[in-house]
Amino acid sequence: MSPSAGGLVVFLLSVQVIQSQDGWRVNYRRTDVCAAKGSRVKISCDYTYPPGIDPSDIKDRFWFTKEKDGEPVNLRTDAEYSGRVKHTCYSDSKSCYLTITDVRESDSAEYKFTFMTNQPGEKYTGSPGVTLSVTGFQVQVRRLNSTWLELMCHSSCVLPDHPEYDWYKNEKYIKTGSSLLVSSGSADRYSCYLRGSCGQRSPAVYGPQRPSVSVSPSAEMLEGDSLTLTCSADANPAANYTWYKQDGTSDPRLLSEEPQLVFSSIQSSDSGNYFCTAENQLGRKTSDFISIDVKYGPQRPSVSVSPSAEMLEGDSVNLTCSTDANPAASYTWYKEHEDSPRASGQIFTITDFTAEHSGNYYCEAQNEMGRSYSTLLLITSSGKWSTTTTTTVFASISAVFLLIIIILAVLCLYIRSHWTTRKTRRKRRKEVKEEQEEEKKKMAPSTCIHFDGGSE
Repeated sequence: MSPSAGGLVVFLLSVQVIQSQDGWRVNYRRTDVCAAKGSRVKISCDYTYPPGIDPSDIKDRFWFTKEKDGEPVNLRTDAEYSGRVKHTCYSDSKSCYLTITDVRESDSAEYKFTFMTNQPGEKYTGSPGVTLSVTGFQVQVRRLNSTWLELMCHSSCVLPDHPEYDWYKNEKYIKTGSSLLVSSGSADRYSCYLRGSCGQRSPAVYGPQRPSVSVSPSAEMLEGDSLTLTCSADANPAANYTWYKQDGTSDPRLLSEEPQLVFSSIQSSDSGNYFCTAENQLGRKTSDFISIDVKYGPQRPSVSVSPSAEMLEGDSVNLTCSTDANPAASYTWYKEHEDSPRASGQIFTITDFTAEHSGNYYCEAQNEMGRSYSTLLLITSSGKWSTTTTTTVFASISAVFLLIIIILAVLCLYIRSHWTTRKTRRKRRKEVKEEQEEEKKKMAPSTCIHFDGGSE
């Protein structure tokens, strides 16, 4: 079933406007006209002129919307209306009609009627005129429940009571009615048409198509770069967008509810799989995964030893270097204070271990983004091993020297103090002894006995 080709719909505000001056008059039967895009519209007026003017004196009468050099431009000569306008006037009733077919939104304007006699300057224009508003129809969507949607045709025009619409699905007529029920998530396109309007159908409404994702810039991603992911999908009404990151087998992690996902300074932890969804009232669609691979240089490598037990002379040992890098790193082994590498590859094997193998070892991890060095691995002649950083080695040596200096200083102070104390004690004992001798001399008797041969 197709819409009637001969129908006409024009919605008019029922107000008469009369413009008059000294017997000159224009009576517009309606002041506002609302018409559907693509329809046919008809506006009219009545006019009068002063007594004494014969109808044959009326030289011209027409409708216009614009002027040129101060003079109205007849719509019949306006290229924008070519083949779409028709003037009809009846002299006996002094009525004139303007018919416009296939009206367009650009036809929205103020239309005025003017007429003139064969006398110079004798003319009259009815102003203000009739305002024509051309509007299209839109399908509005209302969700009834999780399963059904109600589609309704809408126009800004004042419509007659109980208008009927023809409904189309994927450009094919399906039914006539005031509204249409459709299932949620439908991938079909629906449009409406006001019966009898001879106009165009409304724009179709439909759920989102599968979204596409664009990446800017599209070059290789390095840590610290900025990156923008844009989600877009064809949909009417316009879709709302949501961004997710898929981390392994866990549920997707919601990141943003904007069309664009922006990384101002992307990090290695941002690597992974992303996708977006586009959703409107009619449905929801999901994009394909977009994989983000952020390049970065090696982190500080770690070194492991196998077997981990103490080695004996003649044993074999494997040193393994590992690091996080993208792209994967290559490895080179060095012995401290040697310019030439000892080995390349992630694993360095020492076979038939001897005391000559003792010393500090380290590995270098390198990719196109940079390089990094491991801590030192110390292997002693006894077959024991330990790891330490270069800074720690120097710090340990410095600490040993400092400890020795402190011990020597303390020892020297002790010896000096010890000998000083002994010397002081000897000197004091000597002084005490001399003082005692003096005391003895003072205490000796003063009478002397002389022996002179026995006489008294």
